[in-house]
Amino acid sequence: MSKTVYVTRRIPQPGLAKLAEGFEIVSYESDEAIPHDVLVQAVRDRRYDALLCMLTDQIDAEVLDAAGPQLKIVATMSVGYEHIDIQECAKRNILVANTPGVSTDSVAELTASLLLLTARRLAEGVEAVKKGEWGPWKPMWLCGTELTGRILGIYGLGRIGFNVGRRLKPFGFSKIYYTDVQEVSYAKDIDAEFINFEGLVEKCDFICVCCNLTPQTRHMFNASVFKKMKKTAILINTGRGGVIDHDALTEALRNGDITAAGLDVTEPEPLPKSHPLVSMPNCVILPHMGSNTWDSRNAMAEIAARNCIAAISNQTPEGIVTVN
Repeated sequence: MSKTVYVTRRIPQPGLAKLAEGFEIVSYESDEAIPHDVLVQAVRDRRYDALLCMLTDQIDAEVLDAAGPQLKIVATMSVGYEHIDIQECAKRNILVANTPGVSTDSVAELTASLLLLTARRLAEGVEAVKKGEWGPWKPMWLCGTELTGRILGIYGLGRIGFNVGRRLKPFGFSKIYYTDVQEVSYAKDIDAEFINFEGLVEKCDFICVCCNLTPQTRHMFNASVFKKMKKTAILINTGRGGVIDHDALTEALRNGDITAAGLDVTEPEPLPKSHPLVSMPNCVILPHMGSNTWDSRNAMAEIAARNCIAAISNQTPEGIVTVN
């Protein structure tokens, strides 16, 4: 009997081609997220050997109950796996796998882009042209901040944080500081110096948040922290939305505690268009586009597919997630 996999969304062709090497494929043919009740019914209707899901799909006990005991793996086409109940999966001997590292370059590139976009007020400039506000030259109109000679801070010097630093170093920062749970040897490759969190927020002109969301990092950037930052500071977040207290950020931008912010991740996602941050000119918000390149998405789909094939072949998936 052939193995079957359920795919919860339309995915790039390289992923489908790889899945076809080991599975009969059934998928939810939409670019939109599958409703939870539809997912539950879909996996109940047929006994699948593998489930390839997205970051937006809650894989909880209800889904696992419906899927049945023959399910061998839940493979997510994402780096994050907070949407999967890994404890429940472990109890049922179901493997969980993600796609680590595959979007490092695309997220690092976007982080550098967002920093430049925010610092030089480019979004405001584009909007001014569209609205017909571009008139005769004015000496103090839409003046932004140069990077040269400034101090860059990176909160979380993992793969993405390091690659952000590597891309931004040539812009001529006078110093690069980083904060993490411990010092890392590879920081010397970008001349980055370890500093504690308080030092990071007090000294840096630009801070890039590149960390995961944990109980320790949740709302690390809050009202008291914004008061300690330079009034000229610019905050960029491409890590996780929950690292920043959005209400506190709104007040900090409104009161001039910091100059600007650029966010590719928010809490919640999507951020409602009625949220005050959306209409603030000194806050640039992107719709979580960090991995939005064909190179990255093709690779993510293919790795998720390889993880599924590994599971039914009694091999260890390359993105295996273990219970701590």
